[in-house]
Amino acid sequence: MITFWTGALALTLVLYVVLDGFDLGVGMLFGLSRDEQHKRQMLNSISPVWDGNETWLVLTASILFGAFPMVYSLVLSAFYLPIFLMLAALIFRGVAFEFREKSLNRRWFWDAGFSLGSFVASFVQGAAVGALVEGIPNSAGRFTGSAFGWLTPFSILCGMGLCLGYCLLGASWIVKKSEGELHDIAHRYVPRILMGVLLFLAVAFVASLLIDLPVMSRWTDRPVLVLFPLIGVLACSLIAYGIRSNRDRLPFFGTVLLFLSAFGTLAASFLPYMVPFSITIQQAAAPHASLSFMFWGAGVFVLPLTLVYTFAVYWLFKGKTHPDESYH
Repeated sequence: MITFWTGALALTLVLYVVLDGFDLGVGMLFGLSRDEQHKRQMLNSISPVWDGNETWLVLTASILFGAFPMVYSLVLSAFYLPIFLMLAALIFRGVAFEFREKSLNRRWFWDAGFSLGSFVASFVQGAAVGALVEGIPNSAGRFTGSAFGWLTPFSILCGMGLCLGYCLLGASWIVKKSEGELHDIAHRYVPRILMGVLLFLAVAFVASLLIDLPVMSRWTDRPVLVLFPLIGVLACSLIAYGIRSNRDRLPFFGTVLLFLSAFGTLAASFLPYMVPFSITIQQAAAPHASLSFMFWGAGVFVLPLTLVYTFAVYWLFKGKTHPDESYH
């Protein structure tokens, strides 16, 4: 049961990062456009799926709450402010998405809200990951830090880095889904943003060495971890090849592979800890009876049905959007 729920948590988390990541990236790039037709195309490309993507965030939180309550309570205590900011940003972003279509005189306000909400949600997610990598101060699972302990130079760097990563996902999604002038603009964005992502990774690596992050010792203990950066190199090559050869699907798939390599690097560096380096997966897990009870509900029905629904939606809306089509 512990292995199952650990795998389920990893699955829901990576699906949220990839799926909601690209529509958050589209939201941030949305703020750079001044052309109303381009904005409509960008919204049309994510309109069938954006709210469903956030389902994976709900499932991630639910699994943490039920299967790993110690980590849930610790993470909620340590990241209360960023979680509040993220949820507020996601809510306002969703409202702005719908209200801009009906607004006559305040569309600029809802446009700014959609873009700003996307940026805030992305930034606090990255900052929280950076703070988690640095370590959450706790005593026997009880948070002992301060309300703003998550906000450090390294976590701010990680927040900006995730914004760049989501923008890369968003730009490659627009390349995959759009036509015409917007497609050409996004096509030019992808290599530029990719260079920014690679620069961030280099700076983050150097910063990790300078502040002597404990997670870096895992690279000497586990040389096999080098496989994940190699997958990242393959992903960058796939993105570059897709841009040069005008194969619109490849940049997005390459960016997804890049995120998977980063996620795999972190997960393999943390194991067997869930909160580095203080709480292991075994220590964090709920009693076996609770895990089994959850399995026959969420494990057998909710998780598979959500996977089927997600696959069906993306299959039905797999084609490109057209400039003259409107979601509303």
